[in-house]
Amino acid sequence: MLACLDLEGVLLPEIWIAFAEKTGIEQLRLTTREIPDYDELMQGRLKILEKNNLKLIDIQNVIKTLSPLEGAIDFLDWLKSEFQVIILSDTFYQFVGPLMRSLGYPTLFCNELIVSNEGNITGYRLRLKDGKTKAVLALKELNFKVIAAGDSYNDTGMLQEADAGILFCPPENVIKEFPQFPVSQNYEEFKNIILKIRTTLNK
Repeated sequence: MLACLDLEGVLLPEIWIAFAEKTGIEQLRLTTREIPDYDELMQGRLKILEKNNLKLIDIQNVIKTLSPLEGAIDFLDWLKSEFQVIILSDTFYQFVGPLMRSLGYPTLFCNELIVSNEGNITGYRLRLKDGKTKAVLALKELNFKVIAAGDSYNDTGMLQEADAGILFCPPENVIKEFPQFPVSQNYEEFKNIILKIRTTLNK
């Protein structure tokens, strides 16, 4: 049995929100919690970066100040002792390298930024459109049972595709729109829901 987790909002703070707080640019606070269409969200971010002459290194310098969410390391260590774990994220390898070290380098599937020689982020390259959902589907085709967890709109596809899905600290609009998923508000609740689901799936 596999556990597939989103990264930001589940194990790590939201990188773009942290960058918005550093720069004072409120529009950069928007995430898939507010804008479900990921391409629309990213294109908006790229325009803001260009307008304000912000480069990859500026974001990376903020990321260096971030730590995993409180309790995330212990939770992930526990999860890896009970399941095979894969992190499925819409973030970018150029962002999360240092933070992966603090999480013990879990297996991570994510995307890539396109960066100019001057260090400007000029675009991004998705591994696949709706890659999280397709990854879960592929794992199920390999005859794995999959428990998936995330916090936002862009996670709901993989939650629906998985044998069981869990929302972790989601906003109210996501809870209301997807009432079929159990909700955990902390890591202890998260553990308990996962264990109950495992028992059910193993019957």
